[in-house]
Amino acid sequence: MRTTEKAAKPPSDHIGVMFVLVNADFSRRAILASQDYAWLASPQAGVERVLLDRIGGEVARATSIVRYAPGSQFARHTHSGGEEILVLSGTFSDDEGDYPTGWYLRNPPKSSHRPFSSDGATIFVKLQQFAAGDDAVVRINTTDPAVWSNVGRRSICWLHTFDDEQVSMQRIEAGESVFSGPANGAELLLVSGTLLLDDVAYSRGAWLRLPAPSRPDIVAGAAGATFYLKTGHLLHSPREVPR
Repeated sequence: MRTTEKAAKPPSDHIGVMFVLVNADFSRRAILASQDYAWLASPQAGVERVLLDRIGGEVARATSIVRYAPGSQFARHTHSGGEEILVLSGTFSDDEGDYPTGWYLRNPPKSSHRPFSSDGATIFVKLQQFAAGDDAVVRINTTDPAVWSNVGRRSICWLHTFDDEQVSMQRIEAGESVFSGPANGAELLLVSGTLLLDDVAYSRGAWLRLPAPSRPDIVAGAAGATFYLKTGHLLHSPREVPR
């Protein structure tokens, strides 16, 4: 694992209700390359997780990669602090419908659902991270060309904006920089292509969290890059979660 903050690892392959701290210091850079994923079993059979950051037990402020085996599911539950999802592969489903690769979802605080996957899916998930007053329900198919626009030398699909927080999918060509100036605190998940940071090349699935203020020099590799990008949210301390 290449990261400037050592990730706290649970002593077993099951989180259970243990209180866990993973990349919990949001003033420090944290990076996880896809080849360093450590899959952990969840309480539900067939559902595994990679912990990117986490503060809490089974109820936690958390950012994870979650993998559903075909036919796996979670029981109906409520997200008190909201849930943000990007479908990375397969088809993720819940009570409202089926969401294939590329769909972006926001379920506001106090919403509930019964997630499952008939054929299997891998998703990027952020839990309990909605700002106070952010109650938007969002469903965007990022594979639809109509939701993308050209901004300078990049393409952007805007996903959500609230107060300081901005969320988007972006595409840049080889040699282009992710940031044109100082980053207002940023979190990035590489969906395709490669990115170069500090002479290290990161491939699909790499996750980077860059604190504010910082001016990271991240550029796209020879194949360009498509990535999820969230900025502004690291200006505020993470909300506390129950032990």
